[in-house]
Amino acid sequence: MTAAPTGPAFSVHDIPFSTRGSWFDISPVIAEKTYAEDLHLVSHQNGMHGVLRLVPVNPAISDRAETRVEATPGLLSWIGESGRVDLAYESPDTVRLRGSGLGIGVHAAAQALTPFSGTYFFHDPAAGAHVFTSYETGRRYRMTVLSGTLTEAVGAQALGSADRGLAITEDVGGSWEITVEELDTARPPYESSATFDEIVESARRAFADFVDAVAPWRSSATPAAELAAYVVWSATVRPTGLVTRPAVLMSKHWMDKVWSWDHCFNALALAPGSPELALDQFHLPFDHQDAAGALPDSVTHSEVLHNFVKPPIHGWAFGHLRRRLPTPPDRAQLAQAYARLERWTNFWLTARRAPGAELPYYQHGNDSGWDNATTFDPERVVVTADLAAFLVLQLHELAGLAEELGEADAALRWTAAAEETQTALLDQLWTGERFVARGAAGGDTWGSASLLDLMPIVLGEHLPGEISSALADHIKAHLTPYGLATELTTSPHYLADGYWRGPIWAPATVLVEDGLRRAGHHRLADDVSARFRALCETHGFAENFDALTGTGLRDRAYTWTASSYLLLAEAHAHRGSR
Repeated sequence: MTAAPTGPAFSVHDIPFSTRGSWFDISPVIAEKTYAEDLHLVSHQNGMHGVLRLVPVNPAISDRAETRVEATPGLLSWIGESGRVDLAYESPDTVRLRGSGLGIGVHAAAQALTPFSGTYFFHDPAAGAHVFTSYETGRRYRMTVLSGTLTEAVGAQALGSADRGLAITEDVGGSWEITVEELDTARPPYESSATFDEIVESARRAFADFVDAVAPWRSSATPAAELAAYVVWSATVRPTGLVTRPAVLMSKHWMDKVWSWDHCFNALALAPGSPELALDQFHLPFDHQDAAGALPDSVTHSEVLHNFVKPPIHGWAFGHLRRRLPTPPDRAQLAQAYARLERWTNFWLTARRAPGAELPYYQHGNDSGWDNATTFDPERVVVTADLAAFLVLQLHELAGLAEELGEADAALRWTAAAEETQTALLDQLWTGERFVARGAAGGDTWGSASLLDLMPIVLGEHLPGEISSALADHIKAHLTPYGLATELTTSPHYLADGYWRGPIWAPATVLVEDGLRRAGHHRLADDVSARFRALCETHGFAENFDALTGTGLRDRAYTWTASSYLLLAEAHAHRGSR
């Protein structure tokens, strides 16, 4: 039994094995920063839950076999001295496993079964299969033996605490094969529609088609492009529950949500090659816009959180998105985006401006997306320069959309609002050397060593030259060999793994790089891009990175990091081809 390579190799300790559309993955990561000894089938319905434990078995000793795990986008393998086990996705809710020389044990991850938690296990005679039914996910996991010998089945119909599961090995001189399906309640008994090798080839083609679409420009100069595409492709789920559209989760590790600014970077990376999916990413949080016009903090399978919001980068994002789409949006699409951005903007102009104030405020660092940045150390309810700058760009985008839609009076109104907001930003928060933050209630002002204070560079061509030059000089001080530290490394508040108090983050990198380039600081923008691309090519696509060592931190398979790499790598490739 052989298996052909199906794309770039990766470690399942860093990147889960999954496929586009699936709500589960195969990974040792079963909770935040929690790595199990065995690979698990991990579901992301109703939260993140390790449901089934997959154990390669040495049939000679009927115990766990020593193996190494190899993974490519279409195939996951346990390889031991006496044989191997292979796993591939037949569809988003079905995996096939095949083995020779080694068996496999499939066990409920949780031994305890209570009236409210755990996994019940039984044999279903109608389907001719064994079924694990999970309280945590609300789904069933049906295992059907296609060939081979069932050597063990324990815990069927057991209540309380028990080991539940089964093991399968090959017949003499042959191999074995099983399927595991995630289903709601029932479906007809499983019937094989393709051979295992055909399934692997189909998975290989599906990913190859995707990467050819989203990264046709890739070359040896962009060596991480295929793996970045896999991170995005494999983290995509089909519409289910409160997820109204096909959605790219931030990760199929524990950051398994769509946050309401993260989605913009995935939309931008997907736009040229997968435009429908890109538009779905942009609009998904807007599907849950509340009566006040606010976007939710996050969306996932079974919850929509409104306890915080995220920064209004959506005007900036839609402006780029519409230019990156292969076919310009039609009038209906523009009208929909305009209506949603209008409500989102009015939220900031009404619910988030104090009486008589010209600039909006955040209620907490979480609203900014920079949760614990040092800008928020003195106070949390704060008027900040980044927020005003994002709002100016959003107002300009609304003006442009209104003009295209034939609403001339609205276009003039939005343009005036943009100019008034930018004037207030410069008059109230620019000291002549730097931007400061101001308490929304008391009016005290302060500066910090956070890169957040320099984010008005996103205004690009709208900034006076002397201000953009001053910001560029300050931004240079944040550059380490690996990219832009979110807190100056010389700051007493710098923390190597301090979330937004030092580590390098993808969205800040993309926003700063774009603003620098639009402001005419091309050399510095090139440097920012090059360092971040090299960081990803060496250290992968983590949630964030140690600014002094480059080490990936926190969740190690983060889609906005992968998408940011794709954006910067594509732009670099196109600049090099001119």
